[in-house]
Amino acid sequence: MADSQSNARLRADAGAPTSGVIHLRTRLTADFTVVSNTLAQRRGSAVTVGVGVYILSLPTGAPVTIAALCEHFSEGEILISRALRELEAAGYLERRRERLASGQIRTRTYFYDVPGGDGPDGRHGPDGPPEPPTPPRSRARRPRERSVVRESASPLREVAPAPAPAPAPAPEETESPVPALGDADPKAVAVLTALRRIDPRLVLSAREAARLAPAVTEWLAAGVGAHEITELLTVRLPDRFRARPASFLAFRLRETPLPVPPLPPLPPTVERPAVLPFQTCDGCERAFRAQEPGRCRSCRDHLVGESLRAAG
Repeated sequence: MADSQSNARLRADAGAPTSGVIHLRTRLTADFTVVSNTLAQRRGSAVTVGVGVYILSLPTGAPVTIAALCEHFSEGEILISRALRELEAAGYLERRRERLASGQIRTRTYFYDVPGGDGPDGRHGPDGPPEPPTPPRSRARRPRERSVVRESASPLREVAPAPAPAPAPAPEETESPVPALGDADPKAVAVLTALRRIDPRLVLSAREAARLAPAVTEWLAAGVGAHEITELLTVRLPDRFRARPASFLAFRLRETPLPVPPLPPLPPTVERPAVLPFQTCDGCERAFRAQEPGRCRSCRDHLVGESLRAAG
């Protein structure tokens, strides 16, 4: 009995909460992934968080291309590629092109469980070096494991990357200014604001209408009428939008080919004279064209000549 034992409870039971989620914890010993709250509680798109957690759960060397992710998730290529760009901008994902000993170039994807962590060559992520946390106890820290994912289908050999100087920080990219709604074409704005009459879900803000107006102006300049543009933008709409309706309309304006402009009107046709019916001559019984039955021109000339000779 060298160790002291206590039968007292560790803490008082406060009871179940009156609201909110109630966790039922299970201690896992296999088939689990440690996910940082920075990623799990990230504000924004749920698709981005889901793709990030799924990549963390994959083993090293698993493909994480857009095609491979689309086979696992039900979302399309647009949402998956947008999630990868958001993860790359936040510092979780990094793509590097490395040259092998054979001279081939392969793209490798590095995924960090914490944004701004150390890379495979000692460099920091795109968000800069993180501040070292203060450990609660003085003990040796184990190096954090990195998840290296290979995108190439061909087998790769591990090649030690050549030491390279740290790159200079890239200047911050400034977003392109959104045109004001007053500067947009009034006809294009009228077409966009009238879409809500066809489908009440197609409600656009002033910023979204100003961003979509130049594309509608190009369609109007190409000879497409307002009624045709409305029909092309509202035909076969999905039952549920996975993003803002403005993104769906922008995709259709960008990917739908312009219809063939109508042909110019034909020149007016000259009216042809009416064709007279055939008649049978009463004198020589030859066929000739005339409005009423009678004699042909030869018989009429012959009769006129005889009448002149008789009078003379």
